[in-house]
Amino acid sequence: MTGVPSGLRAPHRAAAGHRSGPHSDQVVRAVLGPTNTGKTHLAIERLLSHSSGVIGFPLRLLARENYDRMVARKGAQAVALITGEEKIIPPKARWFSCTVEAMPLDRRVEFVAVDEIQLCADPDRGHIFTDRLLHARGTAETMFLGADTIRNLIRRLVPGIEIEHRPRLSQLTHAGACKLTRLPPRSAIVAFSAGEVYAIAELLRRRRGGCAIVMGQLSPRTRNAQVALYQEKEVDYLVATDAIGMGLNMDVNHVAFASLSKFDGSRIRPLTAGEIAQVAGRAGRGLRDGTFGTTGTCPPLHEELAEAVEQHRFDPLTRLSWRNSALDFSSPASLLGSLNQASPRPELIAGHEASDVLALSALSANPDIRPLVHSRAATRMLWESCQIPDFRKLGDDSHIRLCGRIFTHLISDGRIPATWMENQITHFFQTDGTIDTLMQRLAGIRVCSYIAARPGWIAHAEHWQARTREAEDRLSDVLHEQLTARFVDRRATTLIRRLDEGGHDNLLSAVTAQGNVVVEGHEVGRIAGLDLIAGEHADAEDGRLLMRAARRAVRSEIPRRVALLVQGDDQQFTFSPDGTHIMWEGMNLARLLPGADVLSPRPLVLDNPLLDNAQRERIRNRLQTWLGQVVREHLAPLFAVQAAVAATPELRGIVHRLLEGAGIAPLHRGERLPPEMLGRLRRLGVRVGHYTLFMPAILKERPLQLRGWLVAISLNMPCPALPAMSRITLPPDALPAAFMDRMGWLAAGPVRLRLDIAEKFIRELARLTRRAPVPLPPQLASRLGVRREMLPAVLKGLNMRVHHPRAMPADRYGPPAPIMIRFHAEGENTRHEKTRPVQEHQASKRGATRRPRRPDSPFAALATLLDRP
Repeated sequence: MTGVPSGLRAPHRAAAGHRSGPHSDQVVRAVLGPTNTGKTHLAIERLLSHSSGVIGFPLRLLARENYDRMVARKGAQAVALITGEEKIIPPKARWFSCTVEAMPLDRRVEFVAVDEIQLCADPDRGHIFTDRLLHARGTAETMFLGADTIRNLIRRLVPGIEIEHRPRLSQLTHAGACKLTRLPPRSAIVAFSAGEVYAIAELLRRRRGGCAIVMGQLSPRTRNAQVALYQEKEVDYLVATDAIGMGLNMDVNHVAFASLSKFDGSRIRPLTAGEIAQVAGRAGRGLRDGTFGTTGTCPPLHEELAEAVEQHRFDPLTRLSWRNSALDFSSPASLLGSLNQASPRPELIAGHEASDVLALSALSANPDIRPLVHSRAATRMLWESCQIPDFRKLGDDSHIRLCGRIFTHLISDGRIPATWMENQITHFFQTDGTIDTLMQRLAGIRVCSYIAARPGWIAHAEHWQARTREAEDRLSDVLHEQLTARFVDRRATTLIRRLDEGGHDNLLSAVTAQGNVVVEGHEVGRIAGLDLIAGEHADAEDGRLLMRAARRAVRSEIPRRVALLVQGDDQQFTFSPDGTHIMWEGMNLARLLPGADVLSPRPLVLDNPLLDNAQRERIRNRLQTWLGQVVREHLAPLFAVQAAVAATPELRGIVHRLLEGAGIAPLHRGERLPPEMLGRLRRLGVRVGHYTLFMPAILKERPLQLRGWLVAISLNMPCPALPAMSRITLPPDALPAAFMDRMGWLAAGPVRLRLDIAEKFIRELARLTRRAPVPLPPQLASRLGVRREMLPAVLKGLNMRVHHPRAMPADRYGPPAPIMIRFHAEGENTRHEKTRPVQEHQASKRGATRRPRRPDSPFAALATLLDRP
């Protein structure tokens, strides 16, 4: 952390509580209590009542905030600001607002105060606060401000100190858990990582119009601009890290914790009760009560913990962080030894190893640095170089290298070269990049500001301080603009605030020609089809409010749209991509349900609170008419056949079966139609196959998609993707079995065959095999689109008899016999069984009269063919 600058140690370092000589009349007081007790206000009043004074704050933001308050009271020439990065010290300055690390302890002043003194227990910065507790004194009055948890240790470490307890001015009440989107206005949501802060802020922008952001990494200028957004009520929500717990006073009614654990630099640990109270205490200022609770995915607070926060009852601190401040600069090794010296009292313990000690240890062992440290002054300069704060926290050794480079310039050149500073600062004038990039650049410019603020480190220090301040201001302004652009929607915030206040009935609303719904000049949604689509800023609850706000405009628009729908032409309607809905203006309007038959699905108008029953019925009737016309247009050949046989009773039944199957009807087992009926149907475009009655015109591409939708609707299932027209076979499980049966894919053993192709092959093979079995045609497998080894199983699935040849005896020779096939029609089995004995008798008779042939005859091999069945 930021170390105490060179020469800023008090010349008089008495033991804790020891007052003698000229300081015997000092008053040392501790004003302790929870948040919102007026402690800081009291300290500022006491400071300005003395002729001179110094007050130390834990954050640069607080030092800057109170500096502005003091300037307003005493004038800019009388007040100074000293932080690690900023030094505004007028020649006649009498009152100083500082960070605790930068308090000018070599300056004799009447009054000294340290805020948030309980941070003595912090393992990272606590040794600085403990040093101020033990050694920082005003000549007339010293005041320490903080929580009651440090009372016992202060009494033991500073004997004779006066301790005053101040009660909270307002009541703090636990409100339990609450959803993020239902948090009341003027709420602060606390998270403990930048990623979590951004995620919550994004949600609030979409659902509640936006929020302000407060994080420790922000510069004072950005932080003040963000707080101004919140304080001036441009947004109603604040998302922050625990940085708001350190005295930042804002108009917050409720504090909601999005997490109850944080990373402390070495591990993720749960928050202590005191830390929760410190942050929760930001709710309610002055005499106004406040509430606290949890939100998001954060679990609720335990009752005991919530009660402790409400009653400000916490376990007292038992240990404070300490580091020796009487340092030995005779050598780097001696300096490290004095820094690591054991504490003189059991209440004082070593905290985490600070970045300055780590840098000193690394650089003192560096072979390039070690030869340069040859005196007490060089050792002191090395230590001061190591105390450059690691604002960037990159997690590598880049900060140590920076400290080494600064020390090398100081020890070799006496000053830091202007060219080096210019190269560093020029990079930070770039304002492009993301929010994280800008925040990283701000951290980098803070390092440059610290270097420029160190006396004697660089020539023309005022110039470089102005340059770093200019770069920081530019980055801060761009960062504020990006944060506001990303996380604030002012129009939505204004509208949602009015809705929350119950003013929706008086809002002016209208629908533009483009279908956008505008309320009070703010676009809150749009009309698509007959639906009101709420804007992105409304969740379910806000959606109802927006619907109520826009109802008057929509109430007059919906009847006009219904009239357009009912009176418009048929081209305005389309089917949804899956065929389950009818669409209008790109929106689903009605769902299709099974009707009396496959060709008559029923449209069901979707639920819509903007439609009344009469409007819904008018729409349903219009859609039913359109649907009937579409079916008749796409399946026109089917309806033409129906009209053609209207006067032929013997054909009406057959065509009725076709209508029931939308162009396909299975033939009954053994069903045979008279030749004259077959001829009449063929002339009408109906084919009577061996298994199915079908219309080839209905199986073409244009009506096929509609058939698929109609069949799927009748089966009450979503329509699967139809195979391409070029497909002849499908795997048996490619589509649901019931769907494939109705769509005309015949089961053929291991595959499904397209109906028209299957019937064509069956007709050809039946004609070829009408007298006797024939060899398997060589190109049949490729024509059916199956592998050759699958062909016998496919043919058996089509009722073909497949005769595999017997193996040739070992003493016979000749070419391999082919596979023989014959179509097996219904009723053919019995007839063949009756004729088979006659055929066998005739064959045996022919064999009996056959003359024997010589074994060496060339015809002996051909004779074996006669012996095969």
